[in-house]
Amino acid sequence: MMLKVLKEFKLNKKQNEQFEKYFEFLVLENKKYNLTSITDKDEVYIKHFYDSLKVQDAYDLTTVNTFCDIGSGAGFPAIPIKILYPHLKITIIEPTRKRCNFLTELVKLLELEDVEIINDRSENIKEDLRDSFDIVTARAVASLPVLLELTVPYVKVGGHFLALKGISYEDELTSAKGAVEKLKCDVDNIYNYELPNDLGSRVIIDFKKREKTNPKYPRSYAVIKKKHL
Repeated sequence: MMLKVLKEFKLNKKQNEQFEKYFEFLVLENKKYNLTSITDKDEVYIKHFYDSLKVQDAYDLTTVNTFCDIGSGAGFPAIPIKILYPHLKITIIEPTRKRCNFLTELVKLLELEDVEIINDRSENIKEDLRDSFDIVTARAVASLPVLLELTVPYVKVGGHFLALKGISYEDELTSAKGAVEKLKCDVDNIYNYELPNDLGSRVIIDFKKREKTNPKYPRSYAVIKKKHL
């Protein structure tokens, strides 16, 4: 059943084994770290693994090299994407130390290379990471008006921020018009899809960055939350 759920991604034997190890380790460590409320195998494979891998349908990942995931939590979507596209150089920015410890152990277990895990808040952007990534993603982190300011500064000019959202995204997108303009990006595409087994509708909003981000962004999280762009 599980292999069938991910069949469209044409995984090889090693990749299937990596996802099996990922699931087992996630459930085991969840007792310690409270990583996810979803532990049923079908739901983990669909709501976490399948959902993460659908990023490949929103953007052709064979054409890029650097990929940054903001607020990755238990590794979604970054780790499933790394399993599917081993060539990618992955950077994960995660503020919770316990989750970073989990991710560090997971990367070792799955024998993944070129994965950097940074334990920090995304608004504390390091200058060498500013305007530097081909693709930046975030899943279930914050509302779009807040999220854009935390992510777009990491995207290089001509690169893309992919926001993984639920189907009721339209109000968020309307509220984010000011942020889209100030952060010099545009909505390039909106990709809608259904999860298997009637487990819900999802959307990936693709923002393309057209100019470098003003150095004053991102502001502190408290300021962003108080008044978004």
